[in-house]
Amino acid sequence: MPDADLSIVIPTLDAGATLERTIQSLKASSASLRYQIVVADGSSGDSTVVVARGEGAEVVVAPRGRGRQLAAGAAAAAAPWFLFLHADTVLDAGWGAAARRFMADPANRERAAVFRYALDSPAPAARRLERIVDWRCRRLGLPYGDQGLLITAEFYKSLGGFAPLPLMEDIDLVRRIGRPRLAVLDCAATTSAVRYGAGYARRSALNLACLALYFAGVPPRLIARLYG
Repeated sequence: MPDADLSIVIPTLDAGATLERTIQSLKASSASLRYQIVVADGSSGDSTVVVARGEGAEVVVAPRGRGRQLAAGAAAAAAPWFLFLHADTVLDAGWGAAARRFMADPANRERAAVFRYALDSPAPAARRLERIVDWRCRRLGLPYGDQGLLITAEFYKSLGGFAPLPLMEDIDLVRRIGRPRLAVLDCAATTSAVRYGAGYARRSALNLACLALYFAGVPPRLIARLYG
């Protein structure tokens, strides 16, 4: 869609069970945004590609690995603004209006924004984790990819785009953006809590360990083995 305001890039791998809901949440926005959806698929073995095309998304096949897939999706994107979004993340209905307000401010041409983190679980532990993530984003400037990333194509390219990393590609890019140039939009990106099935404390400790290893200089390919 060459006249789109926004290109939404979604990396996928066997995401057939969640992708339709993610795309439907994008369509639920009442804002009059013209957008293109690009699904960058890492050779899924399920219904992902069928679902994507059925929802009107453009599909590009990319080498497996989230960093590579995100970069491939961005290369196929045509709009002046990009929104990178995970395939198990659902945006609130107000996402379009929040994005449009951010995009309309010329001061944000060299800034980026993420959505407020939320989990689709009623567990008290989920609320505690949401508060921790909010603190991490606002104080440390370290949002993760499941909060989305809204950024101009020009600024994204000037930063060098996503690195071809199997893990930590989101942290790698937001560190280049820098905390002063990151905003948190007042709209939730709700992510599946399935990964916390083994326990919030255990999974959170694993995430923290991976982050610490990354900052210690351990190669992401080795961290990916620990993350599983």
